[in-house]
Amino acid sequence: MTMKEGAKLGIGQFDIILVTGDAYVDHPSFGTALIGRVLWDAGYSVGVIAQPDWKGSDDLMKLGQPRLFFGISSGNVDSMVNNYTPAQKRRNDDVYSPGGTGSGRPDRATTVYTDRLHALFPRTPLVIGGIEASLRRFAHYDYWSDSVRHSVLADAPADLLVFGMAEKQITGIAEALSRGEPVGNIRDIPGTCFRMSLADWRGSDHEGYVVLPTFSEVSTDKLAYARAFSLHYCEQDPFRGRPVVQVHPKTVIIQNPPAQPLAPDELDHIYELPYSRKSHPSYREPIPALLPVRFSVTSHRGCFGGCSFCALTHHQGRIVQSRSAGSIIREVERMVGMSGFAGTVQDVGGPTANMYGASCESWARNGTCTDRNCMSCHRLVTAHDIQVNLLRRLRDLPGVKRVFISSGIRYDLFGGDPDGYLKEIVGFHTSGHLKVAPEHIVGHVTDLMNKPGIVSFERFCHKFETLREVSGKEQYILPYFMSGHPGCRLDDMVALALYVRDHSLYTEQVQDFTPTPMSVSTCMYYTGMDPFTKKPVYIPKGHEKQVQRAMLHYRDTGKQDLVREGLTIAGRTNLIGHGKKCLVPPAYTRAPVRMDLLADPGPSGGTKGPTGKNLTQDPVIGRKKRR
Repeated sequence: MTMKEGAKLGIGQFDIILVTGDAYVDHPSFGTALIGRVLWDAGYSVGVIAQPDWKGSDDLMKLGQPRLFFGISSGNVDSMVNNYTPAQKRRNDDVYSPGGTGSGRPDRATTVYTDRLHALFPRTPLVIGGIEASLRRFAHYDYWSDSVRHSVLADAPADLLVFGMAEKQITGIAEALSRGEPVGNIRDIPGTCFRMSLADWRGSDHEGYVVLPTFSEVSTDKLAYARAFSLHYCEQDPFRGRPVVQVHPKTVIIQNPPAQPLAPDELDHIYELPYSRKSHPSYREPIPALLPVRFSVTSHRGCFGGCSFCALTHHQGRIVQSRSAGSIIREVERMVGMSGFAGTVQDVGGPTANMYGASCESWARNGTCTDRNCMSCHRLVTAHDIQVNLLRRLRDLPGVKRVFISSGIRYDLFGGDPDGYLKEIVGFHTSGHLKVAPEHIVGHVTDLMNKPGIVSFERFCHKFETLREVSGKEQYILPYFMSGHPGCRLDDMVALALYVRDHSLYTEQVQDFTPTPMSVSTCMYYTGMDPFTKKPVYIPKGHEKQVQRAMLHYRDTGKQDLVREGLTIAGRTNLIGHGKKCLVPPAYTRAPVRMDLLADPGPSGGTKGPTGKNLTQDPVIGRKKRR
């Protein structure tokens, strides 16, 4: 992070400098650390500029000019998601910053950093990547400006955009530049996007390209936006994906097909690089995002669940890429010898823990299917027995006391649980709460979310409760629910609140749907239609989203005015009252004070009437609340 550190290693000029909106943490779950280690392992020296002051030039110039290129990222999270709540209020905290304080990165950080670096180093190649660049690579709806914005590559003066998991792309770019190839000629690396001039595009052969509706069309016509989304969504497969093109007013954005998935030995090598699992020693305060994952293990990548509100399909892809058991065991053995390790492996998982080892015979030949959902396909081979054996071996390692699954599981993936998978998880790998994500219980809402229905969730809960009673452990299901999703109306949220009440579920984990770039649900939110069927979808917006979220916090007295409002609108005023079946009590109305009864002030300072009672005291304040 400093030239002084570089000098100790004999480095006078870094080959590559990575600029990030996060604090620098040398842990494989932090993108900058992983990419930096991969490049270093490939023989390149790497400097890191973390959370630079973008308003000046000193921070961005402190490592000098790199020999090859600057790699630029907003960090592990899109900067707008990181900086604002779903209600679009600015956050005061940032778990990726020292001490957890906010304002460590600008809004639209990728574009801001790239603009500043281009001004300071106009001849140095600039490569953008990370989640913000990856999911904004085409024209996209931006929730925070309530508008369709250009591709980030059309706005930022970068030479290349890397999308998805970037190890192959970034080393390929470094190799090409090391050979002396001009950055403008690097146009054939899978998993990258580049720009082309309007004149060159008009004069080129368009055969083999998927041409999207133009920016001008998608920014003014919602049907065109939905068509564009469905077109590029279907090309996000590394085996069958074709180049995708979108014309913008001043440039043309071309996406190459996604990068090929990594083989197990490639993943093993990347995750076994010598990460310290610590933040940089220059920080005097801890980085909160590190604490829950410091001693966790990534077992695989990819997710074939296809949840509509998740953009993993466009980033990691649907093909699951799993590490070998031996590699994971070696990683935990190294953790055992690290300072601060107290015997607990915090998590072994990925986007969904029990997708580890899952496979399909068609993935390696043809990629994922276009006409079926992997979750319900008989050709999908799950590997719960493989994961169970791995977890058993991990918890038997010397120095390991507990091995937890904290990243959640898909409860609809193991059917009747023939291998006793859930029994193993409940018995040994649940810390007290088992995370699952039903998201909702109303059928037409879960259909739009591409989530299983309530029957599957209830079957799982029954199985879990039976096993918990046998084990005698104090364990609970921690369900994640979502409010405000496209298709969800107030009466659907009332139904969900009643379900939560009747099943005594804990509802702290409630997510208000946030339209983030490049998810199916975001396309629905902006266009008001399903992008694949073009059928209309009801969209809750504005104040209604607040009311919907409050419905699941009906126990919170601070939210009960909103709950009463929602129940009234939904025609369910029968749920307002003091009965056992009511969600919230009636609103308290203060009785008017009779001025003729006011007399001399009493010794306590309150005004007393003829009975001696304090008439100015609110009769509710101070009363012990029943819970």
